[in-house]
Amino acid sequence: MSQDELDELVASSDTGARTPAGWVGMTILVVAFLWSAFQIWIASPLPFMLNWGILNDTDARSIHLAFAMFLAYLAYPAERSPVQLALAVAVPVVLTYLFIQGGPAGGAWWILPIGAAVIVAILLGSPKNWVPPWEWAMALVSVAAALYLYVYYDQIAMRIGKPITQDLVISVIGLMLLLEVTRRALGPALMIVASLFLVYTFLGPVMPEIIAHKGNSLSEVANHQWITTEGVFGIALGVSTSFVFLFVLFGALLDKAGAGNYFIQVAFSLMGHMRGGPAKAAVVSSAMTGLISGSSIANVVTTGTFTIPLMKRVGFSSEKAGAVEVASSVNGQIMPPVMGAAAFLMVEYVGIPYFEVVKTAVIPATISYIALVYIVHLEAMKTGMKGLPRAYEPSPLLRRLVGFVFGVMVICILSLLVYYGMGWIRPAFGAAAGYVIFAALVAVYIALLWVGSREEPLQIDDPNAEITQLPLPGPTVRSGLYFLLPVVVLIWALMVDRLSPGLSAFWATAFMIFILLTQRPLMMMLRGEDQTGNRSMGASFGAGVSDLVDGMIAGARNMIGIGIATATAGIIVGAVSQTGVGSALADVVEVLSGGNLMAILLLTAVLSLILGMGLPTTANYIVVSALLAPVIVTLGQQNGLIVPLIAVHLFVFYFGIMADVTPPVGLASFAAAAVSGGDPIKTGVVAFFYSLRTALLPFLFIFNTDLLLIDVGWVQGIFVFITATVAMLLFAAATQGWFLTRSNILETVALLLIAFTIFRPGFWMDMVAPPWHDMPPAQLEQALEEAPVGQPFRLVIAGLNDVGDPVEFRVQMPVPEGATGVDRLAALGLTTVTNGEEILVDDVAFDSPAQQAGLDWDQKILLVRAPNPAPSKYWMYIPAFTLLALVVWMQRRRIGPDEPAGRPVAA
Repeated sequence: MSQDELDELVASSDTGARTPAGWVGMTILVVAFLWSAFQIWIASPLPFMLNWGILNDTDARSIHLAFAMFLAYLAYPAERSPVQLALAVAVPVVLTYLFIQGGPAGGAWWILPIGAAVIVAILLGSPKNWVPPWEWAMALVSVAAALYLYVYYDQIAMRIGKPITQDLVISVIGLMLLLEVTRRALGPALMIVASLFLVYTFLGPVMPEIIAHKGNSLSEVANHQWITTEGVFGIALGVSTSFVFLFVLFGALLDKAGAGNYFIQVAFSLMGHMRGGPAKAAVVSSAMTGLISGSSIANVVTTGTFTIPLMKRVGFSSEKAGAVEVASSVNGQIMPPVMGAAAFLMVEYVGIPYFEVVKTAVIPATISYIALVYIVHLEAMKTGMKGLPRAYEPSPLLRRLVGFVFGVMVICILSLLVYYGMGWIRPAFGAAAGYVIFAALVAVYIALLWVGSREEPLQIDDPNAEITQLPLPGPTVRSGLYFLLPVVVLIWALMVDRLSPGLSAFWATAFMIFILLTQRPLMMMLRGEDQTGNRSMGASFGAGVSDLVDGMIAGARNMIGIGIATATAGIIVGAVSQTGVGSALADVVEVLSGGNLMAILLLTAVLSLILGMGLPTTANYIVVSALLAPVIVTLGQQNGLIVPLIAVHLFVFYFGIMADVTPPVGLASFAAAAVSGGDPIKTGVVAFFYSLRTALLPFLFIFNTDLLLIDVGWVQGIFVFITATVAMLLFAAATQGWFLTRSNILETVALLLIAFTIFRPGFWMDMVAPPWHDMPPAQLEQALEEAPVGQPFRLVIAGLNDVGDPVEFRVQMPVPEGATGVDRLAALGLTTVTNGEEILVDDVAFDSPAQQAGLDWDQKILLVRAPNPAPSKYWMYIPAFTLLALVVWMQRRRIGPDEPAGRPVAA
């Protein structure tokens, strides 16, 4: 594809493929700019300082959705497709049902003209180069429906649960227009899923028994989905309004400033000379871009336009080059701090601080990227690839080592100075501390600009041009170090000052705006280029203003799909809460799995893949977490698997994003194939094979939560990171069939066994020394008294589930401090009573460990599982590394003159 065609591909999926000329096109740009300005305003402290323009959450969500729907109708043309014809048939059937259900006497006559108008609009479709009158009408009516909650907020608050006809009319119009704009902006997948959930809400009584429910009336559904904050205007849209927009805008501004090109150039200067260097650079640059990007497709096209042709030049096939880019770009969605907006949704859904979400996600994401670099290295070794030429000879080993140690020392010293320096600033300067910190940042910014001004400006290279040599790493890195300052501000605000994600993104965005406006004039001054007076300075400042406006518009257009996706996903969340389908889905999975833990996880993974097909990352996570996270928690407790909720959410999220890779709907694979010229299905298959390491990680951290740094100290955390990285590299070597040289079947099996043992040493140790011993419920106090403090302590409980059906499940609590078993039982907040031979829960203290574990009054304790004293599970590393040494010895024996490509070469 040409660059224009690639830009259109990204636009059609992320920003809207319609950019009409004239006043209509200008309207789109102006509204997009105003949306960004509105989001910056509500995220800033200015409304509270000026006591003007303060909006509550519902008002902000209403305006946010109005902007998104208006821009979506103008920017996304309606494509003619079989789905369009199916809608023209389905809508009258559904509306007739609703009309009969409501009845003419019940005021449901208004459904018919609304339905007729929507059917006509669907059938007419729309061109790509202009906006027809009926689409203007749909855009303006959708704005009115979205703003209904803002305009009539006080009246709606007075009649909660008692919607009037006006509420129902607006709700039906809003839902239909939202579903139609979802089809335009995001494709039919999410629209169809949301529509099916709406149909399920109405037709509960006629569903199969296992998923049947009482059904809901038109009034109940319309009120729940549109008038309250349980459906469309729920948590997902709230997160999009409060957090996600600012992070997407921040990424767009950073890219406009030139950071995207800087990341790519740095990656190539550092890694381009290695075996398969362009592919390794693609992985690293995609990881850096993924830090700020919310779209795997945009990531593929942004970095892939440059990296894929270079990968093909050094020997990768079209499919493998595209697959490397897909695997690395999609993984950007699991890399903190943004995680495709899922990190902020997890804060709301799981109920833990943002810092904890980042901490749990960082090791799996980092390991996944390290393993992908290693996979690329193995592919290069298989075919004897070379790197790109570089402009310098490598330093001697000693000089490299000294330079590395010196660099680490400088970074550590600077980090300590900044941390403790800023720690003293706040108490020392009080209210003025913010100004002092800003002045310090400006000073560092100017210093880094001066460093960058000593180097040649980075140019955007032509990937199809001949490369005679790679850029020098030192000058390339130094030329844009100031791009890291806004990221530092963001991470500092989030993790040190512990500000809210929205406020943190605001301060980072504000500093990014400052850089955009000043980097060109200041760089001219520092380079001594301003020789003609104020005219050149004014022109450079004007260019910065133009970049700022373009970045504001780009940020808003990038958010159209996310805003629509979160609103539509809210329909699914609302249907789940209104019908209780989550419990029904748990029953379905339990029946299909037969209660087997691994089967439960595999089924959940497959369902997450299916539900994620064709959905953007944000909507993807909302859907799979609402439907499937409770399934793992519920069935896991019943079958002895007790894991933190954050681990479950990460599990479904990982498999949800895998749908961007997996054929036949892997959107990122199609985008990469468009760049590489390869077959999209083959590209997706290879990318899925490369992504097996990402698919393996969720299973590992479900069973070994050490990988998520849950209840793990820093020393143990470093140990876990090192061992898990080694295990993942061995797994990658096994799946690639190449370690030091080509592996035979026995060596591949051995490597898989070693990797599994390092990842989960407790699996084998539990067979040698069982971690639990069972005791009757009557000995609960004795078991508590004998157990070591801090060790996990389990109870098998019989009680009722959410719908009143009897169920058995396990709970786990840490053994608390206490002199006796009675004291420890009290410290847990648990009171029991003996009823004949049964031990019942008599009382559970509010917010106690017992309540948090899921215990409630009148439950029956069936079994006490007390911890056994056991040797460390890490003893299993001894046989694992012994077997690894044997594999290394066997492979080194085979490396010789007959296998020159197999000889290990420095990466």
